[in-house]
Amino acid sequence: MTSENLAAPEAPAMRPRRRRRRGIWPLVRDILVIVVVAVLVSFVIKTFFVRSFYIPSGSMEQTLLIKDRILVDEFTPHFSGYERGDVIVFRDPGGWLPVSATPPRPPLVEAWDWVLSLVGISAPDSEDHLIKRIIGVGGDHVVCCNALGQVTVNGTPIDETRYLDLAPGQSAPVVKPYDVTVPEGSFWVLGDNRDHSQDSRYNTDQPSHGFVPEQNVVGRAFLITWPFSRFGGIDFHHDVFAGVPKE
Repeated sequence: MTSENLAAPEAPAMRPRRRRRRGIWPLVRDILVIVVVAVLVSFVIKTFFVRSFYIPSGSMEQTLLIKDRILVDEFTPHFSGYERGDVIVFRDPGGWLPVSATPPRPPLVEAWDWVLSLVGISAPDSEDHLIKRIIGVGGDHVVCCNALGQVTVNGTPIDETRYLDLAPGQSAPVVKPYDVTVPEGSFWVLGDNRDHSQDSRYNTDQPSHGFVPEQNVVGRAFLITWPFSRFGGIDFHHDVFAGVPKE
């Protein structure tokens, strides 16, 4: 045998393996799964934890301005409860908001708005809700006003000048007298723009007698998210009520 015959046979040339292309449908399926999961997570967060609203009126100026977008904490108040000074969003207890007929919108617009509301981008029911500051909680005796035009809670005057929107030179809002004791499980609420707020004072002739039942409260507003120039927390000014005794 010659040396050529004893040589090992030549290995066949290795062919590059072709990568199998994924079809378009697996990609579409993955995207759909991600979208569905994201919508479900957003829906759960919105339903049980945080909701988005926008401010439809000027009743809380200058704390909140018209068209401000805010986040509302629905979760922690279930454990900590609500305090004097909290800024709350609540459903109309009956007769607080004027009856208005909303013009019908195309089904596609309604569907798109509904999807956006699920993930907290749209807040189509903002105008069906109100936002005010809690002045009195269950059992409180709230009176307007003393000789200085101050509201008293359980006999203690509160200095609201830190958050009230008063005209230049004005030391107190226009006096609208009232003397109420807040029922348990309800709140007496007023707007920071006191002279331009249809709040508890103006709804004593309605079914709730001006009080907001706790079951109507959606949650506590805690953050301004838009416009970005106003991004930041909402001050509850709890210290204003620090000296108020329990009734």
